[in-house]
This record gives sequence, C-alpha cells and structure tokens, in this order.
Amino acid sequence: MQEQYRTVARAGVHETEINRSRFICALAPAATEQEAQDFVARVRREHPTATHNCFAYVIGADASVQKASDDGEPGGTAGVPMLQMLMRREMRYVAAVVTRYYGGVKLGAGGLIRAYGGVVGEALDELGTITRQRFRLATVTVDHQRAGRLQNDLRATGRAVREVRYQEAVIIEIGLPDADVEDFRRWLADTTAGEALLELGGEAYGDT
Repeated sequence: MQEQYRTVARAGVHETEINRSRFICALAPAATEQEAQDFVARVRREHPTATHNCFAYVIGADASVQKASDDGEPGGTAGVPMLQMLMRREMRYVAAVVTRYYGGVKLGAGGLIRAYGGVVGEALDELGTITRQRFRLATVTVDHQRAGRLQNDLRATGRAVREVRYQEAVIIEIGLPDADVEDFRRWLADTTAGEALLELGGEAYGDT
C-alpha cells in the first residue's frame, strides 16, 4: 500500500470565463469508481444544455483507475489535460467534471488544453487538498477504572482515538503508523502496568 495520498478537501465548484466560454469545474472526493461515475452523471443532469461535460477521475491510493472523457471536444484536448492536472497534483480518490458553455469564440487545441487543465488546477487551489496517511487499525481493551486516564494519555500523545465502546471492559479503537506499533506496545504496557490488551487489525488511511 502507498504510505500516503492526497485528495480534495471537500466537494465544490469553481467557474472561470475564457474568450466568452464558461468553464465550470465541479470536484468531489470519490471512494470508488462507481461514486465517481455517479458524480459525473449528477453534474451532467445539472447542466443538460451545456456544450460539453468533460470528466476525469483517479481512484486508488496507487492511482490504479484513471479515466477521462472529452465529451465531444477534439480528442485529447479536455479529459486528458484534466487527468494530467489531477496526476500532476498527486490527487487520488477524486472526480472532476468541467462543464463548458460555448461562447462563440474557438480556442484551438492549445487553448482548450490550457483551459480544461487550468480550471481543474484553479478548483484544487480554491477547494484545498488534504493528505491521508496509511495506518494500522488497532483495539485496546482495558478495564473501566483505567479507561478514562488512558484515553486522555492517548490523546495527549497525539494518537488518533477513532471510537470508544463501553462493554464489560472498555474497547478503544485507534490508528497507528506501522512504524509506531512496537513503541506503542511498550508504552501501553508501561502506562497500564500490563493490564491492557492490544490487538492489531487491518490497514486504512486517515487525515494527517
């Protein structure tokens, strides 16, 4: 798995005008290719009279899925520069749709490439990006008497507490960088006098 990846901070829209044509870039996080396709379809429904609704998306922390469409623009002048901008910015799990309302002035191939790629870059700048780091899911099981202090200690040392469940014992779900697992195991034993149980789970990504 990749150690980290970047994605768009939030869904949103950025619009610019170039030679009387309106270029509207809609960006959104997309966890799966289906989510990306649903987003593209939704934007197209919102702009049924647009001249073009071109798209690009990148799915997977390793960018394993990359798709782009020119939607009637000359080949390689819309979807590809959009995709190239997402890849240049190292964006993952993101979908972009650029809606164009033609204003009567032809831009030529170079102008289209600059326009479609550029509006995606501007939208990323406006909406912001976040970095997500790979971590190991883990659960700590501890008695009720120690649980409150342990939660405070975990947060004080910058460990991400994801969920707390109160049962016969208290189960605290956390995320740990792989490199931190053994140090954390020792710290936990010292902090709880060996009374807490640590179980490691799978891997996931979280905000840094």
